[in-house]
Formats: sequence, C-alpha cells, structure tokens
Amino acid sequence: MNKLEENKKKKKDALLNTAFELFITKGLQKTTISDIVQQAGVAKGTFYLYFTDKYDVRNKLISHKAGKLFYDAHEALSGTGITDFEEQLLFIVDYIINQLIENQSLLRFIAKNLSWGVFRKAIDVKVSDEEYNVYEVYYKMVEDSPKHYKNPELMLFTIVELIGGTCYSCILYKDPVPIDEYKPHLYRIIKSIMNDFAH
Repeated sequence: MNKLEENKKKKKDALLNTAFELFITKGLQKTTISDIVQQAGVAKGTFYLYFTDKYDVRNKLISHKAGKLFYDAHEALSGTGITDFEEQLLFIVDYIINQLIENQSLLRFIAKNLSWGVFRKAIDVKVSDEEYNVYEVYYKMVEDSPKHYKNPELMLFTIVELIGGTCYSCILYKDPVPIDEYKPHLYRIIKSIMNDFAH
C-alpha cells in the first residue's frame, strides 16, 4: 500500500470509528455528518468520497462489524480442531454471542440496525487484509460436511433470525432468562433447524 492509499484508509477508518462512537452515544438520528467530520478531523468533502449519507455509513459499519465478528469467530474455530459442521457452526454462534455479551454497545448497534439484507452484505464482503469472505467460508464449511444441506442460505437466514430475535433481550435484560440459561435451548433449536435442512 502506497502513502496515498494509506492516507485514504486512515481517513476512512477515522470516519467509520468516529461515526460508530457517535451512533452508540448520541444515536443515529441525532448524529449529523458535520458531527462525524468535525470529530474525525476531516473535511466534509472527504466524507462524500466514501459515503453517500449517514445511513450508508451505518450500513457499512454493520457490514464491517458483523463481518469482523464472523472473521474472529472463524479464526478462533481454526485453533480448536473441530471438524463437524454442526459443532463448527455452534462454536461460531457461541463465540459471537459471547463477544456481544462483552460488548453490549456493539450488540445494541447491530441489533437495532441489522436486517437480513444488511447481514447478507456483511457476510459477502471482504474482511481484513487477508481478503477473507465470510460467505465463502460458510459455503466451504457446508461443502466439507459429510451431510448435505438443501438451501444453505435459507438455513443460515433462519438461524440468524432466530439468534437476532431471541438473544438481544436475554443478554441485555436477562428476560425472559439470562443468556447462559437460554443458550442450551437455543443450541438445541439450531441443531433441529440444521437437521431439518439436511438431506
């Protein structure tokens, strides 16, 4: 990466990091583009080189943050020796839930703004300098499984929607039960979903 590209990356990263901090402290509605550029220390024109508006920043942040969670989970998985696809997926889910327990501001941000369309983009983007693509890794795990799954994307959609719809309240409010009490039920349901998609 040459000096110019490095400088562009620093500015874009500064905008993303600043926007994230403002979104979780002030909220999306109360954050303006002027707030973001002023706190990031860049000109307003620089913002528009990378983003169309604050909603575009939000979507890119969600893609980046969700993709990074999957990347980190897969990296952790690679050191475990787990080879069974079902157990691999459960490990990744557990890792991500644990990260969201540790970083509840990230949970609030992602949960408020995550839709399947944004999530689908998140797993289909390159994460990190290693050109890691979450969707490709997921499909590779599916292909390497001795079981065959009909419609792996629909299976992933169902699991993601289940997790997104149930874990938020358990993590933040311990309602209806704390997340550690809920996890065994969740994982049993995920296994059932996977068995339903297996053929």
